[in-house]
Amino acid sequence: MQTAVTHPNTTPPSPDVLVIGGGLIGLVTAWRAAVRGLSAAVADPAPGGGAARVAAGMLAAVSELHYGEQTLLGLNLASARRYPAFVDELEEATGQTVGHRRCGTLAVALDADDRAHLRDLHALQTRSGLESQWLTGRECRRLEPMLAPGVRGGLRVDGDHQVDPRRLASALATACERSGVAFHRSRAVRLTVDGGRAAGAELADGTRVPAGQVVLAAGSWSGRLDGVPDEVLPPVRPVKGQVLRLRLPEMPAGSPPFLSRTVRAVVRGGPLYLVPRENGELVVGATSEELGWDTTVTAGGVYELLRDAHELVPGITELPLVETCAGLRPGSPDNAPMLGPTALPGLHLATGHFRNGVLLTPVTGDAMAEVLATGLLPEEARPFSPARFSPAAPGPERTRAPQEQPV
Repeated sequence: MQTAVTHPNTTPPSPDVLVIGGGLIGLVTAWRAAVRGLSAAVADPAPGGGAARVAAGMLAAVSELHYGEQTLLGLNLASARRYPAFVDELEEATGQTVGHRRCGTLAVALDADDRAHLRDLHALQTRSGLESQWLTGRECRRLEPMLAPGVRGGLRVDGDHQVDPRRLASALATACERSGVAFHRSRAVRLTVDGGRAAGAELADGTRVPAGQVVLAAGSWSGRLDGVPDEVLPPVRPVKGQVLRLRLPEMPAGSPPFLSRTVRAVVRGGPLYLVPRENGELVVGATSEELGWDTTVTAGGVYELLRDAHELVPGITELPLVETCAGLRPGSPDNAPMLGPTALPGLHLATGHFRNGVLLTPVTGDAMAEVLATGLLPEEARPFSPARFSPAAPGPERTRAPQEQPV
């Protein structure tokens, strides 16, 4: 990976675009900007890290539909439609695979209340013009024989797929490198403002990186960058998620796989998902905890995930546990991303993707590249302009987060 060679307090060559944050959103923004002919740089101590390290990678525009999020649904569907071509282009550019599987999703109910909830969700999906199929409990178990006998019914969504976020992040970093993106392996600590315009950033190692435009794409940390005026500081918050990774068994020849598709459920009122990867890994998640910046893996979190997963798929407790991890999703007041220019000229946001960061990677990259190259935000991204949270706009009260730094 290309790393910018600089010395503390020196001024490196000025790129057209400086992206602060090297997670999926920052990397795709830098790559797509470079493809559009802009010189780009990324400031991040560990590109490819962040929430992508713990995300399950479900591309679940249909099965994750929530009431009141119909506008976000349009953006989610637009990005889901782009995924096959996006993956093809990325894999061709890098020679790396990203684990894209068109395996579908099965959302199941374990009791009468969950069954009623799924029925309501199915009705909402139908009203929204989405494709899903109601199945009886027996039909669910025919598709996935490892499901518990008590499954009461479910929704089959063949259009919801998956990707491996870790492999996706690695491929995007390679694509950036091959497109000439410079990497500054240090954390941005202060936005540089010159003449009332964002003009770059100062890094933790003392390097000053000037830039024609700046994109703040630092996930949960996007609201904590010094130098950003209060009126444009993004209202993002960290939402903790704990995730387990298990090793799937090798099934005898001719036998069905342990799980053939993503399986979702609500157990004891909490969402649960099981995502079988093509590499033999099974991802189990995820908790959703409003605990500030804590990323501790707790015994209680692991217990709850295994307990609920066992109710759904009893055989899961026989699988080897290979990893436990926790990360922070960047939540926003309306659970939707902030994309595009702010009231500070030269400063753009690409943050607040919450539970849809992996799904929205292609459409975010395209939207940010368009606005960086032309100054115009694509129509499909305009409802997610940061202006909706400006002091003059109606909405939640905006607060500035305390200034602790990431570990």
